[in-house]
Amino acid sequence: MGIGYACQLIGVPETSQRSLVMKNYTEELLTQVIRSNLEALDQIMTYNIEQKITLFRISSDLIPFGSNEINTVPWWETFKTEFQEIGNKAKRAGIRLSMHPGQYTVINSPKEDVVERAFLDLEYHAKVLDAMEMGLECKLVLHIGGVYGEKEIAIDRFIKRYQELSAVVKKRLVIENDDKNYTVEEVLKIGKSQGIPVIFDNLHHELNPPEERYTEMYWIQKCMETWKVQDGRPKIHYSQQDQGKKKGSHSKTINATLFHAFYTRIKEFDLDIMLEVKDKNLSVVKCMNVIANEHQNKKLEVEWSKYKYTILEHSHKKYLEIRQLLREQNKYPVFVFYSLIEEAMGMEVSKGGAVNTADHVWGYFKKVATAKEKEQYLKKVKAFQEGTLSLASLKRFLWKMTCQYQEHYLLSSYYFYLE
Repeated sequence: MGIGYACQLIGVPETSQRSLVMKNYTEELLTQVIRSNLEALDQIMTYNIEQKITLFRISSDLIPFGSNEINTVPWWETFKTEFQEIGNKAKRAGIRLSMHPGQYTVINSPKEDVVERAFLDLEYHAKVLDAMEMGLECKLVLHIGGVYGEKEIAIDRFIKRYQELSAVVKKRLVIENDDKNYTVEEVLKIGKSQGIPVIFDNLHHELNPPEERYTEMYWIQKCMETWKVQDGRPKIHYSQQDQGKKKGSHSKTINATLFHAFYTRIKEFDLDIMLEVKDKNLSVVKCMNVIANEHQNKKLEVEWSKYKYTILEHSHKKYLEIRQLLREQNKYPVFVFYSLIEEAMGMEVSKGGAVNTADHVWGYFKKVATAKEKEQYLKKVKAFQEGTLSLASLKRFLWKMTCQYQEHYLLSSYYFYLE
């Protein structure tokens, strides 16, 4: 069973995707952005290998204007070597890649221009995976689309348009239930009629259940039956509701206890789990630690080294509790550990907590910083305390110092990434 995340990597420098606005488009600039994005993707693959993460969804923004006629760069040829190297890297490590075209890629729209763009977008996504020479287990995820007042007609239109897709797209396409229009039962009916694998999304199912109220396990099993051998291991999407936002909003992090309860119900199934969550890889590592067969406190100590200054910033009390917890070497307190982190992250950062933590981080530079840098730091702290400088600006200065002096412990810290 693999557990993965989508698109972005948190906590590792130089892994962000660059974008390009249309008014600035030139072939030269687009080529530079694509090269940068492929280098970032390669870095993400390196991180995934180090963390033993075997499931990753590539951002649709990897190639700006990937399906737009303005893009005149034959990127799949220009960067053939880079794509193959990334693909080989993923295959050697057993990393399963996927892509998920966005909400505007709708093939059952009654508008022909929308459908035409959707077809081009699907071709672009398939071409990315083909350029990496990935197997057919690497999929493109698509929703059925809109209802447009007549659901049965919209379903028939989806099936008709699906049949018109190229073989290149069809061999990779999988479909998913959504949170408003199409239940898992309806998507299964479409999938079975056309031989399309179906992905079960738990949060969408909670918000948009079928009339037939079978258990989650029942629907997961039914979805698994739509996957053929060449499609690879069946996949599901797992997320949790952000309680402070509208229905369907993904949580900032995966609650470890809730995930473990879900995992316990499905652990006998041979499937992959794609987490859809704001803190991306951080939740994947958390979930992997929660279900680890070997209870290794060292894993939690590594996690703590990355979280500690973020937790100190939010709550000195929780910081001390976690330090004490990790001293108990005869236990593997994984649930308490992550529960304390989750509780701390839910607390508002006070000015005192922010300054105290900034001073701890500044301590790494006390002996190496110049007199000018020391003066700058003190001025920025004072400005923050007086309300004329944001905490983000203060932390940007500390990040600049971290990069300048290559302080490796801080380079791996989530302090600069989590709020």
